[in-house]
Amino acid sequence: MRTRAHSWRARYGQRFTAPQTVVVQPTTWCNLDCRYCYLPFRKLKAQMHPDVAVALATSVAQLTTGDGPSIGIVWHGGEPLAIGSQKFTALLAPFEELRHAGRVHHYVQTNATLITDTWCDLLATYGIHVGVSIDGPAAMNTDRVDVRGKPAFDRILRGIRRLREHDIPFSVISVVTTDSIAQPEALLSFLAELGCDSVGFNIEEVEGVNTDRPAPTPAQAEEFWRRTMTWSRAHGDRLQVRELERLAEYLHLIRTGQRTAWEERRLDPIPTVSVTGDVVLLSPELADTTDPAHDDFRAGNILHQPLAEILGGASRLRYVRDFLTGLDRCETECAFFDFCRGAQAANRYFENGSLHSTETNYCRVSRQALVTALTTLAAQEKGQAA
Repeated sequence: MRTRAHSWRARYGQRFTAPQTVVVQPTTWCNLDCRYCYLPFRKLKAQMHPDVAVALATSVAQLTTGDGPSIGIVWHGGEPLAIGSQKFTALLAPFEELRHAGRVHHYVQTNATLITDTWCDLLATYGIHVGVSIDGPAAMNTDRVDVRGKPAFDRILRGIRRLREHDIPFSVISVVTTDSIAQPEALLSFLAELGCDSVGFNIEEVEGVNTDRPAPTPAQAEEFWRRTMTWSRAHGDRLQVRELERLAEYLHLIRTGQRTAWEERRLDPIPTVSVTGDVVLLSPELADTTDPAHDDFRAGNILHQPLAEILGGASRLRYVRDFLTGLDRCETECAFFDFCRGAQAANRYFENGSLHSTETNYCRVSRQALVTALTTLAAQEKGQAA
């Protein structure tokens, strides 16, 4: 048994790096009720107590040094701004010494509907990197509605205008649905005009409580990525696309003889701290998921254990062991593993019902289709040149 336990610990260490990102849930509540949302408790108004933030800041201090890389504290809900600026400031306060020392930096992912001048002042004061969730122009943003079912588009744009008026840069995350996946050029042009620095496309997933909506197909996804690549080559100076940047980085390292640098990269365990201090590993989407077989995916509680201790014991968790088994199988079986790295725990669980499973629709539409789109585009251009 000791040998087996040691083997699991070794495999965990080989696969995972020290956390580069900690996701923090200041509130479960969201003022929107997006039709594809995966969060089960978004209508409950639970809020994080400052004691949880103090305990987390103490733990993060133990994980960072002045010489090492900083840790990103990602405030993600619910809607983080729904907690109010005063309470949010109280949660930020314990991290201030670390922030001024360059050992942490803050991010917030927001639907932007609650952004005011007061919020802009706070974001600027604490140097918070802002990510805005918007799915495109009004016709593509119809799934983002409030609790009364009313469109949120105009309120999102109002918040974005305030960010721009205060010269606060922002990135965007867009959920791509079966409706918008056929219109990449219109989507990209809108986002470029919006003024964001970059965009990440989340092709709609079966996840959490979002189980009944149709998901885009691999064929639709390949066409989306191919047309996105074509648009980006013509307009790349206007907007960076997260997924294309990752693929370009991979190809650059492989072509320049730096394969080892790519292969040695390990996965971020992405500890997620809930409003109560419970810690979930591997995927933020597993937080608030009820599963007695995995003790609701809890790895510990930050009020009772430092984060380093929770991470150190992660290899004893059944769901982490299952995930490692799935990664091993991906590496053995999947032709796309060299690029993909197989690291989407929540998708395995919600799509396949098991973390030791392998391929998911997320893999097919977000990783595999991205690679095959590039291959198809290159073949088309080669044929045209001939």
